[in-house]
Amino acid sequence: MTIGIIGAGFTGLAAGYRLAKRGHKVFIFEKEKNPGGLALGFKEKNWNWTLEQYYHHWFTNDNLILNLAKEVNQEVITIRPKTSSLVNGKVFQFDSPFTLIKFPLLSFINRIRMGFSLAIFRYNPFWSIFENYNAVQILEKLMGRKGFRLIWLPLFKNKFGKHFNEISASWFWARVRKRTSRLAYPKEGFLNFAQKIITAIKNNKGIVLLETEVIKIKQEEKIQLIVKNNSGKENLYSFDRLIITTPSFLFLKIAPQLPKRYKNEILKKQSLGAINVILRLKNKFLKDNTYWLNVCDEKSPIMAIVEHTNFIDKVNYNNEHLLYIGNYTEKESKLFKMSNQQLLNIYDPYLRKLNENYKQNVISSYIFKTPFAQPIIPNKSFILPFETPLSNVFLANMEQVYPWDRGTNYAVELGEEVAKIIENEKN
Repeated sequence: MTIGIIGAGFTGLAAGYRLAKRGHKVFIFEKEKNPGGLALGFKEKNWNWTLEQYYHHWFTNDNLILNLAKEVNQEVITIRPKTSSLVNGKVFQFDSPFTLIKFPLLSFINRIRMGFSLAIFRYNPFWSIFENYNAVQILEKLMGRKGFRLIWLPLFKNKFGKHFNEISASWFWARVRKRTSRLAYPKEGFLNFAQKIITAIKNNKGIVLLETEVIKIKQEEKIQLIVKNNSGKENLYSFDRLIITTPSFLFLKIAPQLPKRYKNEILKKQSLGAINVILRLKNKFLKDNTYWLNVCDEKSPIMAIVEHTNFIDKVNYNNEHLLYIGNYTEKESKLFKMSNQQLLNIYDPYLRKLNENYKQNVISSYIFKTPFAQPIIPNKSFILPFETPLSNVFLANMEQVYPWDRGTNYAVELGEEVAKIIENEKN
């Protein structure tokens, strides 16, 4: 079969690789200059490795993407970094039962209660038993009001905004269940990994067209795509099957013929955008070597501070210290509409509380924004199937990874699942 794939994120790349290996003629279309989706990387001239626009890592049990890395000869490094939480203005290491039992802001009984609650989610293999429980309500009952509201409620509010009380406990199960103390990262960065997958696809006679935007899907005897390259030239391609890996609202844009009921299903789905600031620094920002700092303050405009070079050696980036400042927000929010300087001014007083003199060390900064980064999925009934109302057209995107949170491991899982569906349909 001739199969078209829209999007060269890790879902599209995984699907394309599997199908090309099975002998299908695969075409992947990506409007960006580089592959990777939300794991898109960039590189300064003095860096040896690329850096992602939005922070990324793997857990050591992310077997699907780790297996794919092995197949395409992508070297992976594993490290145990330090994870901490900013609570009441102070930084506390918070990444193991041992650090929880030492946490000074809760009584011994409340620490035991929180640890027991986390163990319920960590060691239960069945996510479906949590499906019908509201995460905020059940966690407060299990952990107790004080512990939950001190640590976890601010994190829910910072991550989900006004939707914080719509989240199923099965989502929390997935977050706790998957977490590992050691983390993994592809050597030279995610862009290098994505390019290796593309090389493998091309070695199996697949075609990857970057800087090529899909304008419209038409259906005649076959599925037809009208695409436009970076010079503005339009071309027409025909396929037996089509996989769409973009956000669902973009599917609506390129397929106006979709039936009204299906359009309404997509339109009722909600998601949050993301704002990510990257600071290039001469010196370390989090001097206690914390990699990931959760900000447990619902009034803060910052959800997490992630010092990439407390995880990956700074020598790979010309000895610069690289800091992510992350936040999810509504696409219509004031923060999302702010200029780069306005955002830096908003963040500055919060950053100075952690490192008073950080501004003296700033080499440069980047700010990346995306309108679609965190789907709001209250329960599994909100998940669309891979099959769409358009014959032989399939949808596979991060809205369908529930109960798991978005991430490249689940992007690969989606790509491999939709590839299997197409293969089984053929047989």
